Amino acid sequence: MNIHNNIEMRDLSLVYKDHLIISDLHIGLEEALNKQGILIPRFQFEEIKTKLKKILTKEIKTVVVNGDLKHEFGTISEQEWRHTLEVLDLCLENNRNVILVKGNHDTILDPIAEKKNLEILEEYVVDDITIIHGNKLKEIKTKIIIIGHEHPAIRVQDNIRTESYKCFLKGDYKDKTLIIIPSFSLVTQGTNILTEKDLSPFYESRDNFEVFIVGDKIYSFGKIKDLI
Repeated sequence: MNIHNNIEMRDLSLVYKDHLIISDLHIGLEEALNKQGILIPRFQFEEIKTKLKKILTKEIKTVVVNGDLKHEFGTISEQEWRHTLEVLDLCLENNRNVILVKGNHDTILDPIAEKKNLEILEEYVVDDITIIHGNKLKEIKTKIIIIGHEHPAIRVQDNIRTESYKCFLKGDYKDKTLIIIPSFSLVTQGTNILTEKDLSPFYESRDNFEVFIVGDKIYSFGKIKDLI
């Protein structure tokens, strides 16, 4: 399903022409939680690889990681180092390019980028699209902005139970189209768009944003204002 013109939603990623755009993998999150005494199984890495293998189809020539590839702010844990390099190797297969856009968790990403001869950018522009993490406001000249950082998700409740789903959002920022990608991290579901505070300064007024839920396929769920 396309979210805008020829920008396709594919699982937790976007595809534009030969570009695959993913965001907020937070590799190493399980290890960070384990250190805090929160014991969860370390399943995310294998699940990320499985998802990537399905969406890294033949037409994909460039993979854009839109920030927060790894989780720890001030260090590179053993898990982060090993697993991040393996994910990058997977993305680089078949002579693909990999673009690393800097996120707020990417304070010590340089050693990993240098290992794979990759550059870390503040934003990446392709045609009339700017891909930027979204944690800091910046003047954008293109008509379309794609951000991560927000980790959008929605909780849907009936009389028996509550289900959480990651989701894409599409709305306006000034005179531009703003698209928000869900987190590619599988450890947490994300930020509930109906009740929790916005994280990105680009995401100013949520009411008129369209919601696209990621389940067994992508579902158009209407506007946020109609779901509250």
